[in-house]
Amino acid sequence: MPLIQVDLDRSLYESSHDAIGRAIHDAQIEALGIPADDRFQVFRPREEGELKFDPAYNGVARDSLVLIQITAVHMYPVAVKRKLFETIAAKLGPLGIHAEDLLISLVENGFEDWFAGR
Repeated sequence: MPLIQVDLDRSLYESSHDAIGRAIHDAQIEALGIPADDRFQVFRPREEGELKFDPAYNGVARDSLVLIQITAVHMYPVAVKRKLFETIAAKLGPLGIHAEDLLISLVENGFEDWFAGR
């Protein structure tokens, strides 16, 4: 049950949050094999100037920043995590979100750190 938190410009949120949410969820289904009803997402729209980033960090040209934080149980091998990152970027590309503008962070913990109603 990954928990997805997305920080993005308010204008992008207002125009595309449904499609962004679907794309991220579809990427999780494809890359992680999660059930279709395992969708937990929080969007945090930000006003201009609230997201600070270096537009040339690590030799990548960035125009904006979409920050995706994923919290998940520690159970996925490195190759699966990389596939998730690549799949998210591929699914967001058609929405006009460039891979260069993404920062995805995966934080892992144990099953004992979760409660989902039961």
